[in-house]
Amino acid sequence: MVDESAVVRPFCGMELPAPETVALPGGSARVEWRRNERARRVSLRIDPCGGAVVVTLPPRAGRRAGIALLTAHAAWVSDRLAALPEAVAFVDGAVVPIAGVPHPIRQRPDERGGVWLADGALNVTGGSEFLARRVGDFLRAEARRRLSAMVAAKASVLGLRVQRLSIKDTRTRWGSCAAGGALAFSWRLVMAPEFVQDYVAAHEVAHLRQMNHGPCFWALVDQLTPHARQAIPWLNEDGVALLRIG
Repeated sequence: MVDESAVVRPFCGMELPAPETVALPGGSARVEWRRNERARRVSLRIDPCGGAVVVTLPPRAGRRAGIALLTAHAAWVSDRLAALPEAVAFVDGAVVPIAGVPHPIRQRPDERGGVWLADGALNVTGGSEFLARRVGDFLRAEARRRLSAMVAAKASVLGLRVQRLSIKDTRTRWGSCAAGGALAFSWRLVMAPEFVQDYVAAHEVAHLRQMNHGPCFWALVDQLTPHARQAIPWLNEDGVALLRIG
């Protein structure tokens, strides 16, 4: 069932299996191993970006415990992997949403100008070997531009000023607010509809006043955006598709 030849490497004095492929009833699955010193039990989750199963082990648990849990939940794992949207790579002809609007990638090898939006397409100059990186860089820059403007406008409503805003490749959070007031957002939000971007920006700005999810926090969110009730279900249902792009 499992590739027993998987190489192991030390982690905090214990052996942690290397990534491996496991045969499940619904097909093979890529398994990646993690160790969490604060975890009390073995856990499973699906990484939609890589289409892999992530098994997290507590300090004293080994590979055998992880495989046992994976085997017990094989049907769930197979179903979740099968339900993932198709992965979309940054290649010529691929369609990438920008603010929720589909844009085909068009390679322009004989032109100059880097990357730009025109005629409903994402135009990219240069050779194929540079295309994926240039598209990724463009989307990150566009995410920063759009979200920075939204955040600044919403922070001014509360009489606040954001000290730092970061664009990251997060896989479990669309945005975050640190205790010191620094905000961070997933670059993939640039692909979501504008009402979703507006909500996430409002959510994190509201955390500058309320570092919780209590009634006062949600009142602030409603003050900053009218889109919470529409955006939250969209992220829960359609957000996973964004994690499969790029």
